[in-house]
Amino acid sequence: ALSYFGTDQSQVARYLSGKTLTESRLGLMFNGLLKIPMQFIILFIGVMVFVFYQFNQSPLFFNESAVAQVYANPENKEKFQSIETAYAKIFEEKRDKVETLALSEDDTEIERLKEDIKNIEQEEEKLRDEAKSVIQSTNPNLETNDTDYVFISFVMQYLPAGIIGLLLAVIFSAAMSSTASELNALASTTIIDIYKRNIKKDGSEKHYLVASKLFTLFWGLVAVSFATFAGLLDNLIQAVNILGSIFYGTILGIFLVGFFIKKIGGDAVFIGALIAQAIVLYFHFYTDLAYLWFNVVGCGAVIIISWFIEIIKNRNS
Repeated sequence: ALSYFGTDQSQVARYLSGKTLTESRLGLMFNGLLKIPMQFIILFIGVMVFVFYQFNQSPLFFNESAVAQVYANPENKEKFQSIETAYAKIFEEKRDKVETLALSEDDTEIERLKEDIKNIEQEEEKLRDEAKSVIQSTNPNLETNDTDYVFISFVMQYLPAGIIGLLLAVIFSAAMSSTASELNALASTTIIDIYKRNIKKDGSEKHYLVASKLFTLFWGLVAVSFATFAGLLDNLIQAVNILGSIFYGTILGIFLVGFFIKKIGGDAVFIGALIAQAIVLYFHFYTDLAYLWFNVVGCGAVIIISWFIEIIKNRNS
C-alpha cells in the first residue's frame, strides 16, 4: 500500500495536481479511504456470484461461443449434452445438500454435509474436464479456460437489459479513465526523466508536446501487449499485483533513502536499486516466496545495499 500510494506515478501525479499541500494531503487521505472499500466491493461481488451459483445451476462451460461450436458438430453435440445432463443431475443433489447445510444446527450433520458437498464438487470438476476435452476435440484452438466469462455470463443471463447497458457504460468509462491517466503518467515520466534530460535538452515546447504524444502511443502499445499476455493467465488481479510487487519495493526503497537517509549518494542508490531488482527477480523466478513479500525484499535490499556501497565508497575516497 505504501509503495502504491506513495511512489506510483499515477498517484503522485494526483498529489502534484493539488493547488496546496492541504489539497494534496486530502487527496491522499480520500484515496486511501476509498480504495480499500472499493477493493472489498469488487471481491464481494465475486463472492456473491459464487453463492448465487450454489443455489442456481451454472452453465457447464461459460464461454457460449465455444459451446455453440460444439453444438454445430453432431457427434460432439451428443457427447456434450450427455455431460450437461449428468451435470444438472449432480447440481440438484448438491443444491439440496447446500440448503440443508444452511438450515442445519447439528455440528455432526454439518461436517457430514460439508464432506458430501466437497465430493460432489469433485464430480462436477470431472464433468467440466470432460466437457473441455469435447471442446478441444471440436476445435483445438478454442480456449478452455472460461474463468473470464463467469461474471459476464451472469450479467447477460440474470440482469435486466437496462442494467446491462448501464453496467457496460460504467466499465468502459472506468477503463478509459484509468488507462488515460496511466498512459499520461508514463509519457510524462519518460519525457521529463529520460528524453528531456538525456536526449533532447534544448527542444521547444511544441517538440516536447509531439514527443509526449508519441511516447503515449508507445506505452499504449506496451499496455496492449501486456493485456494480450495477461489474457492467458488465470487471474488478472493476481497478475497485476505480482507485476507491481516485483517493482514497487525497489521504488519505495529509493524514495525512503532519498527522504530519510541523506548521506547516501545517488550513485550508491542507483547501484543498490539495480542489485535489489535483480534479487527480487531471482526470488520471483527461482523461489516459492509469496509475491507480496517482494515489496519488503526490494525495499530492504535497496536501503541495505546502497548503505554498504556508500560506506565502501567513502572509505576508498
